[in-house]
Amino acid sequence: MEPTHQSTIRDFIDSFSSPAPHPSVADWWRTVMLYTDQTGSNITNTIMLSGEFSDYKYSQGRYLTRLSMQYIIKHAVTSSYTRPLPLNYHSGLYLVLTSSDVQVQEFCRAVCGFHYFTFPSIVGVTVPYAWVGYSGRQCPGMCAYPFAWPNYSGMKPPPGTNDIMGAPNGDAGIDGMISVIAHEMAEVSSNPLINAWYAGDDPTAPNEIADLCLGVYGSGGGGGYMGVVYKDSRGNGYNLNGVRGRKFLVQWVWNPVRRRCFGPNALD
Repeated sequence: MEPTHQSTIRDFIDSFSSPAPHPSVADWWRTVMLYTDQTGSNITNTIMLSGEFSDYKYSQGRYLTRLSMQYIIKHAVTSSYTRPLPLNYHSGLYLVLTSSDVQVQEFCRAVCGFHYFTFPSIVGVTVPYAWVGYSGRQCPGMCAYPFAWPNYSGMKPPPGTNDIMGAPNGDAGIDGMISVIAHEMAEVSSNPLINAWYAGDDPTAPNEIADLCLGVYGSGGGGGYMGVVYKDSRGNGYNLNGVRGRKFLVQWVWNPVRRRCFGPNALD
């Protein structure tokens, strides 16, 4: 992944627990914090990037299955040729982010990201993790909407919906990736072991707190319309402010108090 892409992701993660002008990434996370565990404790407001590991030798190859992700995490926490990641089974969350030259099972066909937990038989302990892929070259129309329109559709955006929107950080793939990272972080925090918060009757195919609001970024959103968002000085769309002057476009999540999709840029 390019250094500029990495910098954008770092700044986004730093924004979860850092002050920024309203509406901010930290403001957005406050909706996720409304969810509690079985002890009644709320999801934490402290998110820190404790380490990074670059699997530049492609330890599991360039075509990955869902199970491959666990072996990548194992490699990252046990590596002997470079500093390994800490294995934090108390409060750790592991993000596996793949570059444009890596293909992943179901990526671009059914998913843009997913979350699960590791098996002790592979990693040694159970820890939650999420995977998100960079779609800039593989399927921007699917995983980087609204910064790209699906070429395979053979159609222009339907009347009443948003046309292609400029990416606030200059790259449709990475700006699309940011929203998917937020989506997965919200869901892995509220449903880390696939036995906590979800809607529906089937835990193997749950509708989680971000699934319920897919494609909604502002007031009035839904049915292919993203909702009311802001425009920066270059006309690029965003709805959240981050650290170091960053701007991001992140989908809303389900608010359990308001009982609707909500974000800090809401007009009501």
